[in-house]
Amino acid sequence: MSRHGEPAPPVRIVHLGLGAFHRSHQAWFTARAHDASEWGIASFTGRRPDAALALAPQDGLFTLVERSAEGDSFEVVGSIAEAVDGADTARLEELLAAPATAVVTLTVTEKVYDDGSPDAPLGRLVRGLAARRAAGGGPIAVVSCDNLADNRTAARGAVVRIAEDLDAESDEGGLAGWVRENVSFVGTSVDRITPRTTPEDVAEVAERCGYRDASPVVAEPFASWILSGDFPAGRPAWQDAGAQFVADLEPFENRKLWLLNGAHTMLAYSGRLRDHETVADALEDPVCRRAVAEFWDEAARHLTQPGLDVPAYRAALLERFANPRIAHYLAQIAQDGSLKLRLRCVPVLQAERAAGRSGLGAARMIAAWIDWVSEAEQISDPLVGAIQEALGRSGRERTEALIRLVDADLAADAAVVDLIHGLVGFARL
Repeated sequence: MSRHGEPAPPVRIVHLGLGAFHRSHQAWFTARAHDASEWGIASFTGRRPDAALALAPQDGLFTLVERSAEGDSFEVVGSIAEAVDGADTARLEELLAAPATAVVTLTVTEKVYDDGSPDAPLGRLVRGLAARRAAGGGPIAVVSCDNLADNRTAARGAVVRIAEDLDAESDEGGLAGWVRENVSFVGTSVDRITPRTTPEDVAEVAERCGYRDASPVVAEPFASWILSGDFPAGRPAWQDAGAQFVADLEPFENRKLWLLNGAHTMLAYSGRLRDHETVADALEDPVCRRAVAEFWDEAARHLTQPGLDVPAYRAALLERFANPRIAHYLAQIAQDGSLKLRLRCVPVLQAERAAGRSGLGAARMIAAWIDWVSEAEQISDPLVGAIQEALGRSGRERTEALIRLVDADLAADAAVVDLIHGLVGFARL
């Protein structure tokens, strides 16, 4: 694949975290804007250069395979003007210093916000912002595109904290103050299931499209992007592709975190315990499906803001989850459970308890996680050491210790511990 001599769009967006989701989401939305020819993206990888090595020889072009139950459609996405190894900090700083660069988008994991090291993605971003300040590049927007609740607050806090650390090491100082005055942090809720590309997908693109794409992306037909915040230097017309701009993002974040991500977590643990491999497989199991429905009923009681249309959203999720041609693997979703439960489950359980109800549906999700970590051969979680220590205990004491890793307040509530402990093993019944 190549542009055959046609120029790439000029770089006005810098992205950190070049991966499949970025390409199926932010790059796709940008390509569908009516002013796409004015908004090229320079996409930088994280800790590994692989994605840049695959895309750079293709001039940043890639094929989006939109996969539905009815079949596949194919679209060449051309919004990535540069695919760059994240280790190339000189190019990152050069682009961030350029006045034409108006937006920085991020697809990073929750763990990145706590990593203040200079070589981490946010450390690289802050050094780039320092270069922008030195060059007089003007205001810029930083747009977080991850599953973290209130992600713009997390991004702002992490960036300012790193800037303050750099100020402390510098005789000049003032970077943190410049960031506060010149960097707008935009919060978003993002949604598009994007499974890993397989060799079979690469072969299908070659056969169906008649060209070789070393790095196509597969995604479901559904795509959602809800944003809240200011763009002081402008932005693409993302609304052309269906993006929504709202004043209050939190209700939309909660709808997605609790209904979509929460259901994924419930299916991941209960489904794996019942020997299912994918979301679609688990959804066909009455035990797993009932657990999701009961949790959704609880969450829906706390999603009452106008415009959320929870019944329609639930119906759409069931259709999306059941797509037999999107292999969304439960083992991948099951990773980092201690962090995910805090966002996807705990708020619903707390809200239900505060309203005088048991929170049985939400409690069942934590019980499924406890069962899964008790049986998993390998646990991928930032608290793996503490989880293994807790697993060395027995009975109710083990349950309480594991709940404490998710939320200390829940672990201090004897009634909640009793409820969850009584649910342990439900998925095996």
